[in-house]
Amino acid sequence: MVTRRHFIQTAGTGAVALGFVTPDFSQSKKGADSKFEYCLNTSTIKGQNLSLPDTLNIASRAGYSYVELWISDIKVYTGEGKTIASLKKILDDNKLKVANAIGFAPWMVDDDEQRKKGFEQMEEEMNILVQLGCPRVAAPSSGVKSDKPLDLLKAGERYRQLLDLGRKTGVMPQLEFWGSSKIFFSLGQALMVMAVADDPDCRLLADVFHMYKGGSGFNGLKLLNGKVIEVFHMNDYLSSIPRDRQTDKNRVFPGDGIAPFGTILRDLYEMGGTKILSLELFNQDYYKRDPFEIAKTGIEKMQNLVKSL
Repeated sequence: MVTRRHFIQTAGTGAVALGFVTPDFSQSKKGADSKFEYCLNTSTIKGQNLSLPDTLNIASRAGYSYVELWISDIKVYTGEGKTIASLKKILDDNKLKVANAIGFAPWMVDDDEQRKKGFEQMEEEMNILVQLGCPRVAAPSSGVKSDKPLDLLKAGERYRQLLDLGRKTGVMPQLEFWGSSKIFFSLGQALMVMAVADDPDCRLLADVFHMYKGGSGFNGLKLLNGKVIEVFHMNDYLSSIPRDRQTDKNRVFPGDGIAPFGTILRDLYEMGGTKILSLELFNQDYYKRDPFEIAKTGIEKMQNLVKSL
């Protein structure tokens, strides 16, 4: 007769016999439904004032497969008389893909004329990004005034319209909240906006620092379907600075602070789908150091966190 105590004592070996195994969290697990890949958001070494080609070369040498570009940097590049086609060649030569782009078109604002211009700006930028093979663009609440609470119902309707534009251009908007925003700062708000949009292509661009800064916590990740998050911003925060005084410049390498990465990465893995972990830092001390060292240290720290699961 199998007693409850006997069952508990033998559960470990029984699980193996029945085929229940601990998931392999390695990014190289062939054929896995879930995996991690690595990306450098160029803000991480922006303070060294490198050219965009030099930045891409560093990302490639450091071992990244992806980069997140800032639309403002792309416009600086083309403003020097260079072409988008030449930038695409630099990406290809460095064996890099553009995972996402960071822009600030005011698509969510209440003012009809400003919002119309915001959608026009977004379409123009999407048409540039598609030439770079970039399938995504950030969609934060840029330009939204904080003099009254954000109408999340209207924001959801506008996000649905933005998704329609994304399908038209081939570059899909990733809804982003900023923890430092006074108006759109939490995961809960973002989830409501996506629910109101009621669109299968809703995507969320989440960030460790913003989730902490805005008071979201991290347990909300357990509520998400694996398709909702494709790119996830990696960084960390220190216990020595109160949350309300933390700013972007206080971000540190993942694992160098107190963020619960064991829980965060396990939840990202278990929700399914490929997750591109993108290192996004604005640390002034890091800007004083060798940019290759910073890029290399960042990918190694992310890889070590994944390996430790």
